[in-house]
Amino acid sequence: MMTFLVDFNLDGYALLLLGILTKLGWLELVSIRFVTFREAGLSMEASDRLVWCYAQQNQMMILTANRNMKGEDSLEQVMREENTADSFPVLTIADIDRLDEFDYRERCVERLVEIVLDVDNYMGVGRLFIP
Repeated sequence: MMTFLVDFNLDGYALLLLGILTKLGWLELVSIRFVTFREAGLSMEASDRLVWCYAQQNQMMILTANRNMKGEDSLEQVMREENTADSFPVLTIADIDRLDEFDYRERCVERLVEIVLDVDNYMGVGRLFIP
């Protein structure tokens, strides 16, 4: 089972991505679960450091589109300081505006599945932009 902690800015899109995973039959082959901040008990204002640590402690990948890259608690800074060879990657949607396009969402899902299927090779890489 691979669990993704879905950043609050992607809550609505997570359902669309889950629909594509189901429609294309991926969920019959790969066990994937999306957990929202609310389900995880995290505030929308949670720092990137808290989000990253929570995800790592719970063996989750973060799925995001806009975690910030500035400041001591930015996701980028946290990964520089805390990332190890055993850290789960952060998947960042490269262009959130394109998630309204079915083909783009489908490509994101395909890339997400590729990463899940080969997760051992992605441990410790930090951030991966998808698709």
